[in-house]
Amino acid sequence: MAETQGLDRRLNAFREDLADARLRGLVEAPRFVEGRKSVVVVPVCDVRRDPSGDAGLDTQFLLGDGVRVFDAQDGWAWVQGERDGYVGYVRSASLGEEVPAATHRVTAPRTFLYSEPELRSPPRQVLSMGSAVCVSRSEERRGNRYAVLADGSAIIESHLAAIDKPAKDYVAVAETLLHTPYLWGGTTAFGIDCSGLVQLPMHMTGRTVLRDTDMQEASIGESIETKDGYSRLRRGDLVFWKGHVGIMTDARHMLHANGSTMTVALESLDDAIARIEPLYGRPTSVRRP
Repeated sequence: MAETQGLDRRLNAFREDLADARLRGLVEAPRFVEGRKSVVVVPVCDVRRDPSGDAGLDTQFLLGDGVRVFDAQDGWAWVQGERDGYVGYVRSASLGEEVPAATHRVTAPRTFLYSEPELRSPPRQVLSMGSAVCVSRSEERRGNRYAVLADGSAIIESHLAAIDKPAKDYVAVAETLLHTPYLWGGTTAFGIDCSGLVQLPMHMTGRTVLRDTDMQEASIGESIETKDGYSRLRRGDLVFWKGHVGIMTDARHMLHANGSTMTVALESLDDAIARIEPLYGRPTSVRRP
């Protein structure tokens, strides 16, 4: 049986029967495995707490995300995401081995992957912001420029940016996700939760941050004193509650994915505090990335 030393199971791969070999000496387990590298090959890869479609949705990986696979059986793989370290179960069919290195990332909130460089062709998939693809060439057809992948499928070129050219303003990226549906455990432009709304835009600016609100509150930026109120807040500051986070768009307004509107919504900080306080209390901290 695996024994731990206070390690977070969300970020460390260990179970009763096996553990990540990198945890040798930190946990006790009957078997340690190195794991093998794999890549997400579907637009959205749900990460479950247990190997079941009925298990809780903890997070999601995107097309092109790398993972380390520690175990695979009965159609499920036990993995750890390379980008944020999150551990969970995914459908084995959502992973691939021989995948070319990504060159570009989707920057539009959502975009179609067409079967060929022609917007009238049947779309194969819909991709979320943050998805990573390998572009083989560029092609223009009837006034539209397409990024063409190795299999001939294509994406509107202006919906992509080179991996080495990240966005500069994470708040501006987050603002493009206004009205996105709220989804507990969601990290994509199809459905997103409060901490996903922090993680995805920061990812688009080249910054890797952890997944859940408690992790983000403990690790992002510096703490801002609020004993005299919130008058010193500015664009980009993060306001945390227990289990919730919002992004300040200016000194008074906050963007957040929330279960009240069930969307990504823009709300005054004062209104949000007044509405949330009876249910979950006042903000616990403010962080400046």
